[in-house]
Amino acid sequence: MPKALTGLHPVLLALLATLFTWGMTALGAATVFTAKTIHRKTLDGLLGFAAGVMIAASYWSLLEPALEMAEGGPLPAWLPAAIGFLLGGLFLWGIDKLLPHLHSDEAEVEGVKTSWQRSVLLMLAITLHNIPEGLAVGVAFGAVASGLPSASLAGATALAIGMGLQNLPEGMAVSMPLRREGLSRWKSFWYGQLSALVEPVAGVIGAAAVLVARPILPYALAFAAGAMIFVVVEELIPESQRGGFSDFATLGTLSGFTIMMILDVALG
Repeated sequence: MPKALTGLHPVLLALLATLFTWGMTALGAATVFTAKTIHRKTLDGLLGFAAGVMIAASYWSLLEPALEMAEGGPLPAWLPAAIGFLLGGLFLWGIDKLLPHLHSDEAEVEGVKTSWQRSVLLMLAITLHNIPEGLAVGVAFGAVASGLPSASLAGATALAIGMGLQNLPEGMAVSMPLRREGLSRWKSFWYGQLSALVEPVAGVIGAAAVLVARPILPYALAFAAGAMIFVVVEELIPESQRGGFSDFATLGTLSGFTIMMILDVALG
């Protein structure tokens, strides 16, 4: 790990890491400049890959450290993790019910009724994914300041790399459908990268929260994990199975899980 990074404030590290993950979403969205569409089989595989990365990160980068940090506390170690995990899932469930959004192959708008343009609704569907991702990276970097062995800068960096990798297909998942809808390449790219701007915001909030209130750290890590698992089960896996290439999507999920597991164990 470069010494220049070890001397930076955890909130600044969280901001830099989530700017990286935002940049990877923008890179994925930029594929719209070289192609008008992406084969559905490829997209399903990439969405499956993203799901696998998030599942692995939820355990090795978030739940496992949460359980270790809760050991020796006044409550059983599993209780803060369980509470945080469920609260994270419920939080995303609430946002899913309130925030208007639309999936590319569906006509019915989810969330509250609105007259917003279809392009905005498609972008907001991916924005839902990016809230827990930014939060997870922010909490991981904030946890580094705790000085606990289970929270390392290398581990937080591995999580940021994993989130960045799986943001590539998410950028495509916004820009490509918008291009098919008839938007210009520039507008399709703009909405694609815009979907991830919430990540730096969520990352800074997550890092600052655990620095201000260290006792909530196990809850916060598990909260981010629960939010990510909700996104995987509610959004990514069903979306990856809709195109008729379920086997390829499943292989993508296995690949994403394996790569994120290796990243976290090798670097963390």
